[in-house]
Amino acid sequence: MKNLLNFTKKAAAVVLGVACFAQVAHADALADIKARKKVLIAIDLGAPPFGRTNAKLEPEGSDVETAKVLAKDMGVELEIVQVTGPNRIPFLMTGKADMVIASFSITPERQKVVAFTQPYGASQFVVAAPKSESIKSLNDLTGKRVAVVRGNMQDSLLTPLAPKGTNIVRFDDDATVTAAIVSGQVDAFCTPNSLASAVAKQNPSKNLETKFAIKDIPYAIGIRKNEPALEKWLNDWIAVNVKNGKLADIYQRNVGSPMPDLSQFAAK
Repeated sequence: MKNLLNFTKKAAAVVLGVACFAQVAHADALADIKARKKVLIAIDLGAPPFGRTNAKLEPEGSDVETAKVLAKDMGVELEIVQVTGPNRIPFLMTGKADMVIASFSITPERQKVVAFTQPYGASQFVVAAPKSESIKSLNDLTGKRVAVVRGNMQDSLLTPLAPKGTNIVRFDDDATVTAAIVSGQVDAFCTPNSLASAVAKQNPSKNLETKFAIKDIPYAIGIRKNEPALEKWLNDWIAVNVKNGKLADIYQRNVGSPMPDLSQFAAK
């Protein structure tokens, strides 16, 4: 009886293992998207110039344009799933989105949870503040209130580098960070240079300027792990549109500066 019980347990474990393997092996988001005839793409519409809404409340920005071209080339309808920086991964992992196109920077921590394509763009992260603020380097942040998006790339970059005495103030998204700097609630903010430039342009009376750069970080399309067909399709699509200059053109028109050289991020 004991041997039979052990055999039954082992058999059940094998069946469960086979079932789990089959589930992973048959996971095919690309096929699901094409069968649905619609792709659900998570985009942060509160992070200009990557994502925003215009005066007609229509989505626009470099990530929006990228998503539109991708959906057209895939031959499916686009549905934008609006997200913020902190909820991009939860929306992806719970199936509310098929992929994330939201200036989604590649980090080792995120790679433990999601799969990234090859980079389709890059951001230079900077510290920006009003001209009246005497800030030239990290050391000058002591005693300053510096805004970041909670748990986002700027938080991860600045927090370990900031000198003792820096008051890092965390907000839920780029929109609330922007409101904080414009209202004077904080002295400076850490953000992609493109967003710093956009905020300065939209609020000329605040005399905002970039004080110093921290680091260039590539961003890519995020998908769930174990989706080889979708990952291959996206990487092939990125390679084609980097080569033909379409992604660089989208970046230039929206960000206002040339696309960074993505070859610097190629695997060594």
